[in-house]
Amino acid sequence: MAASPLADLIDDLLAPALAAQGFAGRAIVSLWPEIVGERLAARTRPLKIDWPRRRPAPGEASEPATMVVRVESAFALEMQQLGPIVLERVNTHLGWRAVGKLVLKQGPVEAPAPKRPPPPLAPGSVARVEQQVAGVADPGLRAALERLGRHVAQKQAENTKHGGIDTAS
Repeated sequence: MAASPLADLIDDLLAPALAAQGFAGRAIVSLWPEIVGERLAARTRPLKIDWPRRRPAPGEASEPATMVVRVESAFALEMQQLGPIVLERVNTHLGWRAVGKLVLKQGPVEAPAPKRPPPPLAPGSVARVEQQVAGVADPGLRAALERLGRHVAQKQAENTKHGGIDTAS
């Protein structure tokens, strides 16, 4: 049996729970910091999306959904003021005006798990990346390609360490 990315397995496991809360997928929940920004994401969590109960008649505009967001009590007033911006960002992410109202539920919000910095890249990998971009004349482009190469090498090292397929050969 081939190794599968954890994200593929998580989608299948989380889909029923997220669907029960009105989320079509895990995108809103997992990408919340990217949608609303780190500052808001640290103090808020999307709980569910309440969709209208009835379907619109032919030619009638559909009613937008209501998004329920948990917010820390001390941050509720500020979040209320930022509500229109949050709705705009969520709808932009979804690609259509799906959500028209924001309902805030005050309560504790768990702090997101801190991201661990990646382990340092092996000196041999660093040297290989530097050698591959050495012929690029433009210093800005060379630096960007070097960052990209280091990132790719880091991902390959992580995949190899965790039993993934190493495609570096």
